[in-house]
Amino acid sequence: MSWKTAYRSFYYETAPEPEDIVLPPDETALLVIDIQNTYLEPKDSPEENTRWQPFFDRMNDIVIPNTRALQDWARGKGIEVIHARIACLKEDGRDRSLSQKKPGFNYLLLPKDREDSQIVSAVAPEADEIVVTKTTDSALTGTNLRMILHNMGIKNVIVAGIFTDQCISSSVRSLADESFNVVLVEDCCAAATDALHRHELEVINMIYCHVASSAEVKGFAAG
Repeated sequence: MSWKTAYRSFYYETAPEPEDIVLPPDETALLVIDIQNTYLEPKDSPEENTRWQPFFDRMNDIVIPNTRALQDWARGKGIEVIHARIACLKEDGRDRSLSQKKPGFNYLLLPKDREDSQIVSAVAPEADEIVVTKTTDSALTGTNLRMILHNMGIKNVIVAGIFTDQCISSSVRSLADESFNVVLVEDCCAAATDALHRHELEVINMIYCHVASSAEVKGFAAG
């Protein structure tokens, strides 16, 4: 199924197909969000490892290899590759936003120099690629990414990373609110479950972004 007809929610299931996407390399950035060591670490019990195994499999077999391939493609095209990661500046995490201090899955204490907060080596920054550090879900909220993109003349942002229904969705919505054209790469993203992943793609597609595969995205670049 083509990106023009896939992942349609109730709101857009009868809408006409969108126009072709054209991404001039000098006006486009690839933003990779939160693919960090902490999310690939074993859980605290065999039961939790079993529960999370489909996510681990998707990350290792699909998301990380596809994201690395997309990064290499972008670098070859002259598309800016930018990275965002969750990391706090204080060891005790008191600089974190409230959403990362609440108990449960979203509780995140990731000091910036600790190994678990680092970007997975397979998709790590190269040369002078920009990394923004956040203690929020959205990569724009609480960082200078908005200014960076504007200063560099970026109008289009290709988004990859995790989690589809959390930091990816928040970042996509923020980018759209700032009038960036957003393309979300379906096979370079993951949520805890495939059902959550697919549902969120349907929620945000056509209004906040266009959802496409990495193979389709590679056909959008102009020149």
